Amino acid sequence: MKGIIFNLVEEVVSAGYGVAAWDSILDAAGLDGAYTSLGSYPDDDLVRLVAAASTALDASPDDVIRQIGQGALPLLAERYSAFFDGHTSTRSFLLTLNDIIHPEVLKLYPGAVPPDFSFEPTDDGSLVMGYKSERQLCALAEGFIIGAAAHFGEEVALEQSQCMQRGDDHCVIRCRFSAVT
Repeated sequence: MKGIIFNLVEEVVSAGYGVAAWDSILDAAGLDGAYTSLGSYPDDDLVRLVAAASTALDASPDDVIRQIGQGALPLLAERYSAFFDGHTSTRSFLLTLNDIIHPEVLKLYPGAVPPDFSFEPTDDGSLVMGYKSERQLCALAEGFIIGAAAHFGEEVALEQSQCMQRGDDHCVIRCRFSAVT
């Protein structure tokens, strides 16, 4: 896994809970926390960090990962504003993941293995997203979607009917967007 993910985790934890909380999570996970954005690190490091944060925050690992995604999205929007420019909705932004954003990610971070998404619009205005990744971090994708909705001044209701963590071959996430009221 690319170091940029670990850098985002550190920033989200430090901003939300303080630097001491990040240090405590690193200690509990038995990690030193020396992650460079271009470096590659074992996926197990993220698993260990999430497990330590889950215990410290008394939250499920999926809730921790979702919170990381939600908190990281504003940081990504600030650093990579070109990916967000020209979009007025979460839907239009999400539809660029496979064709624009992930190819650029691969240029910036050679060796990255981004997830694969599929999209299906529905008659009721929802967007059904397929998610497939060997890392099975669908909760991170959900957090990014929630963060993107906030970025674009929308609310999103998510419903996951299939999940790789439950034995399905891919995840299916239905996204229902609405204006913030």
